[in-house]
Amino acid sequence: MLVQQGEERGNDVDQRLACTLAAVAGALNTAAFEAVGFFAANMTGNVSLLSDHIAVGHFLTGSFFLAIILTFIAGSVVSTVLVNFGRRRQIHGIYAYSILSEAILLAVLGFADVGLPPLHRAPTLVLGISFLMGLQNAVVTRISGARVRTTHVSGTATDIGIELGMLIDIMLGHEPNETAAPYWAKLRLHGMSILSFLIGGVVGVLVYQRIGGLLLIATAVLLLVIAVSGIRRARGLRARAAAAE
Repeated sequence: MLVQQGEERGNDVDQRLACTLAAVAGALNTAAFEAVGFFAANMTGNVSLLSDHIAVGHFLTGSFFLAIILTFIAGSVVSTVLVNFGRRRQIHGIYAYSILSEAILLAVLGFADVGLPPLHRAPTLVLGISFLMGLQNAVVTRISGARVRTTHVSGTATDIGIELGMLIDIMLGHEPNETAAPYWAKLRLHGMSILSFLIGGVVGVLVYQRIGGLLLIATAVLLLVIAVSGIRRARGLRARAAAAE
């Protein structure tokens, strides 16, 4: 899932990546809301809330939503710099190393959520998850050539609408039948992404209610397994390529 990039990737690889990481994003986003009442990865909602608080003069409260937005962007910046660094040095598993970084930071955040006093817990949890979701979304966007998004639903829902519209036109005979297959593949990909985000959100709330910040640590372990698998596969491919030279 974390080795091939761009046009080298097949639909099945993209779908596995989308389902796994969208479920992670759904779980973390809803767990943060369950814990402290803020969405960490919903930038559309956070920008709207920022606008509302500015309009009514609640600048101090609005500044927290601004911090969430800027932290999400910072995560994307860090991810991009890390990936570019790896690509310049031909580190074939750089995307897997990026997810490994997310796993380590998420584990640290999980321990912090368990140990911090309530006053510091809310901003640390929300801003921490926001940063990590920005990082994750940038990784997935880069490796998939922008075909996959995992931390938000608006763009994916728009893609589903476009694909359904195109398929309707094809069924009505306005477009050639042979163009249908790519749209069906994209529809499956985006439909599974939203479904995985939804299921991850449900599971995230239920599990967080029972074990609290340990959910973050458990999710970090899952990401660690995915990252290590990608790193091993990248090393194997590199070794085979070197042997063939």
